[in-house]
Amino acid sequence: MTQTVNHFALLPLYAAAGTALLVLVLELAVGRFAVPAGIAGGLATAGAAVALALRPASTFCGPEHCSWVSGPQAAVVAVLLAALTMGVLALSAPALRAGIAPAGEYCFLLTSSMAGGVVIAYAGDLITLIVGLETLTLPLYVLVGLRRFAPRDRVTTTGASAAVTFFLVSVISTAIALLGAALLYAATGVLHLAVLTGATGTLAPLGSVGGTLLVVGFAFKVAAVPLHAWAPSTYDGAPVPVAAYLSTASKLGGVVALAAIVQRLDTGPLVAVLAVLTMTVGNLVALRQTRMVRLLAWSSVAQAGYILAPLAVGSAGVPAAFAYAVFFVVLEYLAFAVVVALRGPNRDGGNLTDYRGAGRRNPWLGAALVLALAGLAGLPPGLAGLFAKVTVVAALINAGWGWLAGVVALNAVIALAYYVRVSALLYTRPTEPVIPFAALPTPQPEPPAPTEPATDQPPATDEQPATEPALPGTTMTAVVDPKLLEAATHPRAEVPRAVTAAIAAAATTAMILGLAPQWIFNALLG
Repeated sequence: MTQTVNHFALLPLYAAAGTALLVLVLELAVGRFAVPAGIAGGLATAGAAVALALRPASTFCGPEHCSWVSGPQAAVVAVLLAALTMGVLALSAPALRAGIAPAGEYCFLLTSSMAGGVVIAYAGDLITLIVGLETLTLPLYVLVGLRRFAPRDRVTTTGASAAVTFFLVSVISTAIALLGAALLYAATGVLHLAVLTGATGTLAPLGSVGGTLLVVGFAFKVAAVPLHAWAPSTYDGAPVPVAAYLSTASKLGGVVALAAIVQRLDTGPLVAVLAVLTMTVGNLVALRQTRMVRLLAWSSVAQAGYILAPLAVGSAGVPAAFAYAVFFVVLEYLAFAVVVALRGPNRDGGNLTDYRGAGRRNPWLGAALVLALAGLAGLPPGLAGLFAKVTVVAALINAGWGWLAGVVALNAVIALAYYVRVSALLYTRPTEPVIPFAALPTPQPEPPAPTEPATDQPPATDEQPATEPALPGTTMTAVVDPKLLEAATHPRAEVPRAVTAAIAAAATTAMILGLAPQWIFNALLG
């Protein structure tokens, strides 16, 4: 059977894949312009997605159903993935300029991952969905460990270890998802998502097993408990911009894949159990973290639980899950962007104590991080996160899952502890270091003057009073201005322009979504 290809429907994919090829050709031909080309390609991908949303079209269609389907949710996901790719390229620009990683390979892998995300957004059958998910994930294996060491640098295996861990877990999850798709196809005989249903009759148990394996395989991608062990070590071992992409774009792809399955199969109890475990374990373990990236990693695990909760309802909860995912990735990206700005291009996320007083020295960076943390906690001024949590709770209550809404609310209260702790640490005065001063040698007492015979002459009236000698054993110390000492030991962060622009754009987007959240709901519902 010959299928007619609608090239207009494939414009977002053409733009994303063309960007990856353009970056590769530029690297081979001139050896530069990789980052500007990647950002321009991200803009083109977002523009193509918007154009396709205004004029919906499908392609790769059979007699009844299509394997490439456009819609409002697909457009939102494609635009968001393109924006995240551009944002991560902006965060990576200083490190690439310093030669910490090869710019051409880095940008090629990142834009290739963007192309996989676009495939996920428009996938109309299980095979296209899994292929897109793997295309999104495969370049990230290399990006996690991609680093160039200078001769004077201390060579570490942290990135390589994180990359291997991520690779092994992802391979297992892919195998499980493929087995589930095969069993489901054997039980139902369908692959297109539009007609995907559970099996009936004697093959019903086989179909149930297939659906369960699909959910488990995709749950690996969102780091749902108990399938989460890879996430904290991978995030902490990867470069911070790559960790930002893992925590946002990669997780968004997994959420889209899960939503495509759970709204058509009866997997509500399984997804509810995963949601409760994920949000509870993520928040409890985050309370004990002492490293910033690990805290954000466990926070993202908990946030994945909030996204999974409305998916347990089925199709009625999908809009709430998508809306929460949109708000989450914007706020999470903003948090990672501030970490990049405060730590610099050649350093990891550091310990929480490294951020003591950072908001006092860098007021606008501190305000941006507080905005992100408050949004993730669901508190003002992070109104985007507040509306996201209200949307999830309302969807659960309306569907009769009040107990799960209570678990979401309880976990939101638990999460306040570590979000508030980090926010307060930003404005805590740093501990003054003990600076030893060299002791001056103790002055020796002068030998007594020889005694002169007494005379009848009175003492001279113009004699100056003698100065008291320093006491034996005393030292002299310098008085240091506390503000000067703090400026010397904790200098202000010098933020590159590209990182500044990325933070400003993310913060502005977060505030706009908080003030006008209805735009997202209107876009998702078309």
